[in-house]
Amino acid sequence: MAEPMKIRAQLKGDVAAIRILIHHPMETGLRKDAAGTLVPAHHIHTLTVDVGDRRIVDIHTGTAVSRNPVFAFKAKGAKAGEKVVVSWVDTKGERRTDEAVLA
Repeated sequence: MAEPMKIRAQLKGDVAAIRILIHHPMETGLRKDAAGTLVPAHHIHTLTVDVGDRRIVDIHTGTAVSRNPVFAFKAKGAKAGEKVVVSWVDTKGERRTDEAVLA
């Protein structure tokens, strides 16, 4: 199973600033190993972020995203104590969901 995401969710007024670090190899399927064999593609293709009961981000990524990517968003209308739920799915069907609370 993948390592937990690092989620920082801070509230300033009614705007939530959310930063997410995802530990993932993000292999494109184009790189070759030392033996010259292609390393199979293994990257995140869907990322969602929910604040409270609202979906604020629904991203479909491709091979151009770097290893261990960092995503940052701002969401207006957030309240202190609301849950921030971040989920991803990759090309191998692996999934991860982590939560943080707006402070």
